[in-house]
Amino acid sequence: MYPDDLKYHSEHAWARIEGDTATIGITYFAQDQLGEIVFLELPAVGTELAVGKPYAEIESVKSVSDVYSPVNGTITEVNSEVVEAPEIINEDPYVAGWMAKVKMSDSGDGLMDAAAYEAMVAEEG
Repeated sequence: MYPDDLKYHSEHAWARIEGDTATIGITYFAQDQLGEIVFLELPAVGTELAVGKPYAEIESVKSVSDVYSPVNGTITEVNSEVVEAPEIINEDPYVAGWMAKVKMSDSGDGLMDAAAYEAMVAEEG
């Protein structure tokens, strides 16, 4: 449910870090709490992100929520497929459901591993 090759932020975001690039999205837990996702608004390429700050808006049949960045950096690519079909995030939050690629301005060392994130969400239960 929480892949070991990803890093996690307490705001239920994940990052797949490869060199100085992070592919980011929301976790299984986040999409499960939201329910059926019906709308996603992503920022433009070139937008600066800051850890723990909102960068996107996601809407489900239950609510509208901010999406928080797990890393600092600049967006280099957005996943237009999830904008057109946001339900992809419910179906596959870690592969097809990625939201943006970010050229990181730091290492992303402050993120949790899968075990720490799983323990955190178990407490939120």
